[in-house]
Amino acid sequence: QVQLVESGGGLVQAGGSLRLSCAASGRTFESYVMGWFRQAPGKEREFVATISWRGENTYYVDSVKGRFTISRDNAKNTVYLQMNSLKPEDTAVYYCAAAIVRGPRDVRAAPEDYDYWGQGTQVTVSS
Repeated sequence: QVQLVESGGGLVQAGGSLRLSCAASGRTFESYVMGWFRQAPGKEREFVATISWRGENTYYVDSVKGRFTISRDNAKNTVYLQMNSLKPEDTAVYYCAAAIVRGPRDVRAAPEDYDYWGQGTQVTVSS
């Protein structure tokens, strides 16, 4: 079992930046592939980014490539999402998720592949 708590959301103007954090507690953090998802009102939950257990492999949805960066600090049991050049269409509740790792370069983009979820943090980008 692992518990995930997101923080760092807020209101920002278009073109601005935010850094989301997700603190994990419970089982060994290195046992998990980590991912970020988001859900806007009236829309399905969408994959944003994922990172392998040692941080060697990452994968992003096309709409955030070059603007968002996922990273992790296993010593702090924390995964981050640095979001730059934010756009109004990035407005959503952002969730972090954890999946039990299968291999050193394992990353996941499908929400059904994740075992644990945080409660989410709201990101609002004004135009």
